Amino acid sequence: MSETELNLTLSKSTGLPRKRFYRARAHSNPLSDSHFPVPTSPSHVDYSLHYPHYFPSSGQINSSKKIQFADIGCGFGGLLISLSTLFPETLMIGMELRDKVTEYVKERILALRLANPGQYQNISVVRTNSMKYIPNYFEKGQLLKMFFLFPDPHFKEKNHRRRVISPHLLDEYAYVLGVGGIIYTITDVEELGEWMRACLENHPMFEALTEKELEADPVVKLLSSATEEGQKVARNGGLTFQAVYRRTTPS
Repeated sequence: MSETELNLTLSKSTGLPRKRFYRARAHSNPLSDSHFPVPTSPSHVDYSLHYPHYFPSSGQINSSKKIQFADIGCGFGGLLISLSTLFPETLMIGMELRDKVTEYVKERILALRLANPGQYQNISVVRTNSMKYIPNYFEKGQLLKMFFLFPDPHFKEKNHRRRVISPHLLDEYAYVLGVGGIIYTITDVEELGEWMRACLENHPMFEALTEKELEADPVVKLLSSATEEGQKVARNGGLTFQAVYRRTTPS
């Protein structure tokens, strides 16, 4: 994108990109073939492209800093931006399949970094298919938190295999989550909420957080308020259905 084109997409009042220049379909087919670079292993993820404040040069090794939060299907990046200031020293990444939405989040983060020196250096976004390539980005036990906010419900039974929470995908998520790591899910579709809760409840490596733990977790409060979809549901007076589970060691 040229400098002239970029200036046209930015709001004069906020300096942030305007969503109308980046609109895309609400969801993409995760089983279709898309063309984008994929690292061959977690050690091939170039952190300097995402976090230049912490990794000024490509190939620089900093074993003390790794991505620990992953927002799967991050949409327009609202949750990432809220989490960035809540956990300023934690590296986190949004994973999004739609190219225009990914580009919007990139520009939004860059604009926030320019407007707030020293802030928002710990968040980034990558265009990828998380249903296929999670093990290419994260090592065993690397993540502390994974987020699945308002995912595509794929209503038809024949399309349930496209759902981002499923028994076989939970095996992959359990692999990249450390023991004690947490999966956060929320939806405004009751049937999908029941599906996600049942998948997590029936998996031997996850257990539900207690009500007391949910109340004490500051992240839970963001699930329904930080994203565009969550704000839309709230404006319309809709209900949401959460399932928050901890990665455990199977007995």
